[in-house]
Formats: sequence, C-alpha cells, structure tokens
Amino acid sequence: MTRRTRGRSLAQIVKELSVYLIGWRGYFGFCQTPSILRDLDQWLRRRLRAIAWKQWKRGITRFAELRRRGVGRDRAAQTAGSPHGPWRLANSPALTIAMPIAFFSSLGLASVAALQTA
Repeated sequence: MTRRTRGRSLAQIVKELSVYLIGWRGYFGFCQTPSILRDLDQWLRRRLRAIAWKQWKRGITRFAELRRRGVGRDRAAQTAGSPHGPWRLANSPALTIAMPIAFFSSLGLASVAALQTA
C-alpha cells in the first residue's frame, strides 16, 4: 500500500491505509506493548514523508514545498539539495516540520497506537 512508485496522491494513499489500520488496530490494539504500536505509527509517518519527497521530484519543487509548509529558507535549501535518498531525508528536521503529526491527522490517517473510546 505504501509503495513509493504507485502513482497515487498522498491523500489517496492515506485514505486506503486508514481503512486497513482501523481494522488492524481493532485486532492488535489491546496488546501488552503499546510502545511497539507507537513505533509503528512513527514508521508509517516516515514512510509517507518519503512518498511525498519522492513525488516532489525536482529540487526546485522540493524547496518550494518546504518553504510553503513553514520550513526556513536555509534549512529548505539544504534539504532540497541533499544527495541523500527519500528514506533518510524523511527523518530530517525539515520534513518533520513540513509534515508534522497534525498534518497526517488532517489527512485522516488513523493512528494504530491510539485506542478509540466507546
């Protein structure tokens, strides 16, 4: 579902993924190790950041998107011109600022770690 070359927008990926995660949370949500679920949430957000980075393709687009999302000029330029790959940069401060947890919540990404109260 989170393959970086599927040709789908980030919103479509999050929509499909959330349906799956809600069912997964219903089955595994009552485990004895909630830290593993938090780690899984972090991994999913990093994966989605890598997908977005891959979709932005060129350095000019990457710089513009980072600036539009509130990243400082120097940090955006340094990150956009970085030779490192999408997975490594997905954990960078610039992408964490540009796409915080609230950004993914606004897209509708379901959290595996958070249990819903009835």
